[in-house]
Amino acid sequence: MSKPLTAKKIAAELAKLPGWAWEHDALAKTFDFADFRDALAFMVRVGFEAEALNHHPEWMNVYKTVAVRLTTHDAGGKVTALDVQLARRMDLCAQ
Repeated sequence: MSKPLTAKKIAAELAKLPGWAWEHDALAKTFDFADFRDALAFMVRVGFEAEALNHHPEWMNVYKTVAVRLTTHDAGGKVTALDVQLARRMDLCAQ
């Protein structure tokens, strides 16, 4: 079982994750792309990263926008180090 991060640790990690916010016990970010194809390509790349971590995002895609919410269910729906790690990988995939 993953251990939830403290509010202080989450704040410190968010300082290194541009565009991410801590909302309702989750890390959240909206990614905007040039078009649907780019948004879908991002989701496929992230899918491989998520599978490698065995940690999967909650997300929604509408046309060129992908809204993401990261939380760890086995930690009571709180933010853990896995969420931070996946957020970092998502940012890399969006470049």
